[in-house]
Amino acid sequence: MSVEGKSEKPVELDDVLHKFSVTQKYYVGFGILLSIAFATNSFTCTHFVFAADYVQYKCHNSIGQCNKNSPANVTFEHQFDQQCYARVPLDEAATCLEVNQSKLVPCNDWVYENPDSFVGEFQLACQEWKRTLVGTMHSFGYMLGLLIVGPISDRIGRKKALIMTGVLGGVLGLARSFATNYWLYIVLEMAEAAIGDICSPAFMLGIEIVSARDRAKFFMVTQLGYPIGGLSLVLFAWLFPYFRTFLRVIYAPSLLFILYAYLIDESPRWLLTKGRKDEAVKILENAAKTNNIVLEKSLLENLTCEKEDKTAEIGYVALLKSTFASRVLLQRFLICVVWWSTCTFVSYGLAINSVLWGGNKYMNYAFMTMIDIPASFVMGFVLIKFKRKKPLIVAFSCAGLFLLMQPFLPLDMTWLSIVFFLVGKFMTSIFFNITYVFTSELFPTYTRNSMHALCSSLGRIGSILAPQTPLLMTYWVGLPSILFGSASLIAAIVTLFVPDTADDSLPDTVHQAEFVGIKMDEKKKTMKS
Repeated sequence: MSVEGKSEKPVELDDVLHKFSVTQKYYVGFGILLSIAFATNSFTCTHFVFAADYVQYKCHNSIGQCNKNSPANVTFEHQFDQQCYARVPLDEAATCLEVNQSKLVPCNDWVYENPDSFVGEFQLACQEWKRTLVGTMHSFGYMLGLLIVGPISDRIGRKKALIMTGVLGGVLGLARSFATNYWLYIVLEMAEAAIGDICSPAFMLGIEIVSARDRAKFFMVTQLGYPIGGLSLVLFAWLFPYFRTFLRVIYAPSLLFILYAYLIDESPRWLLTKGRKDEAVKILENAAKTNNIVLEKSLLENLTCEKEDKTAEIGYVALLKSTFASRVLLQRFLICVVWWSTCTFVSYGLAINSVLWGGNKYMNYAFMTMIDIPASFVMGFVLIKFKRKKPLIVAFSCAGLFLLMQPFLPLDMTWLSIVFFLVGKFMTSIFFNITYVFTSELFPTYTRNSMHALCSSLGRIGSILAPQTPLLMTYWVGLPSILFGSASLIAAIVTLFVPDTADDSLPDTVHQAEFVGIKMDEKKKTMKS
């Protein structure tokens, strides 16, 4: 099939990308490879929920005292009679003491429900803070890593950054599975989160490889890798309960990302901003050949991309300064930080508080993950039908209202409380995904990944604060939900001050970014003034 495309005028990249469709062979294969990358990222983001799982433990001496006349086949849960701790409240402090000559003294000999667990092998009895520190350090490492991976992706390219982070993440994850020292494990946990985040460059590659028309569709399909990865994580955790084997199973496949050097292409948009037009044209020609399309030479010869003067010679800090020098982009940056802080705070907060359901941990996690599947399809539909701004405002507002109302529901209607919780989680998945896309469309190509990473990194303060929200329940059980709902409504309000970017090509420079989402008549008036 032949595609006509004569033009003597400069041709924008989106004009060429419009010749393709995401249902064609090239994009189907590309989408599958990106989905695999997102699935592995889903493994690494929350693996510690199962790897550093809580296990029961009791003082060895107390077992003997409590069970002098107990049957030999007594279970672990029944071995520890409550009367052993009658002198003190039955909490962690009581568990950490033993009865010695009618006195309570610190215990130094422990028996674990599962000796081969993370808590058992590293002897973390009565040091619950060390177990929870794993997740905290992962979030902290991820926050720092975004400031590293983003600039690297803008400097060396999306493809190289994807391969580098994928392979390094696999190496560090496997190394952690052999750690014999707790603090070495923690250091490797933070390092892997910092330089093994494949999501950022993979996301940018997926956004820049398609036209504005197909951006929402392609993002919706590739993001299905996250729930698929989450369900696979549950399966692996169930099949391989020993935490070292579990880590090796989920991290070993990441070493295969070295093959992506031959399986995926670089972002043509990034290549054009770096003045590497020949390479960009070659990628477009190969894509056309794969899809049985013939692009006219004149179309590719006139391909252009406005770029900043001497960007290759300017340092990273100077590039960011030139972006922040624009009051318009600075305002958008601050709004994006509010978005990301809300997304991470509410999303992680709801996930953490969901464990209060009780029951089977694997089923609970799988159920929460499955909500993301219909949310991805709904998100894709609304982005195509209603653009960006209105869906984001509605998602933030609905989540806020449902979460604010939840604490005031009748106590005897537990099912209704769960429904409100799930609706809130559903809306959270939608506004988190929209935030990913919206943020990338507000900033220029030459600092897009850096700005996206910076917004996400600063927003990770929400994921750091979220684990502390269950402590607020001691004052009032509904306080965490009130905070989640209030944060969502604030995010909805600030969204009113950004333009809708759905119909515009991705901006390549600060000048283009300032006018993205603004109607042509308004652009002309602004430029004249």
